[in-house]
Amino acid sequence: MPTEVALLESRALRGEQMGRVDVLDKVKSLVMLPDGIHVRTDDVARYFEVSTRAVRRLADRHQEEFTENGMRVLRGADLRSFQSDMVSLWGRDGVESYPQAATQLRLYTRRTVLNIALLLRDSDIARCVRTYLLDAEEALRTHYASLDQRVTRIESCLTGVGSALQELGPVLVRMSERLDSLDRKVEVTHQVIGAMSLRLTDVQQDVVRLDGRLDCFARQLKDLRRRSGQRGQR
Repeated sequence: MPTEVALLESRALRGEQMGRVDVLDKVKSLVMLPDGIHVRTDDVARYFEVSTRAVRRLADRHQEEFTENGMRVLRGADLRSFQSDMVSLWGRDGVESYPQAATQLRLYTRRTVLNIALLLRDSDIARCVRTYLLDAEEALRTHYASLDQRVTRIESCLTGVGSALQELGPVLVRMSERLDSLDRKVEVTHQVIGAMSLRLTDVQQDVVRLDGRLDCFARQLKDLRRRSGQRGQR
């Protein structure tokens, strides 16, 4: 894990932290210009509680690095256009006037402010930002280490599961064979039941025909008795 001194001395290590602009507001509220993107040298100085001269010296010394992280200097038409936009945005917030820059205006983004925090030595706020970053990184490393240990334990458990599955394989094969045999027996039983159902249907039809013949025989017998009775009366 990098140390505070390493951050102060190594541009490469500072570059790795440039995505952590959220730490600025966790340490202290950073007041932005009305566009919500930029701050001026005075705003940066107030945030770090140092002089504007200290911020300018640092910006001049690390101009290339700060420019890569969003710092720019406006002059001429660019400056007038930016000031016009700020006057318009400032007016929406009920502020009567926007402080005008004389000939140029140096603007910083949150990334630039974080870059300054990693370089500014004589500021308690900057030291707090660096400490917060380092503590957060240490907590993240601890979390990853814990996660790595958990993954290792899971892998060892899976190794045991693999050997258990190998032993279970033959048992599953035998169970599958028994189930296949049972399926065949059930299929045969279904066929027998189907044949019995067809046979019962034939028997039912035979019973219906027999009932019809018995009814016919009963009628004939009744007619015969009636005729016999009529002859006896004569």
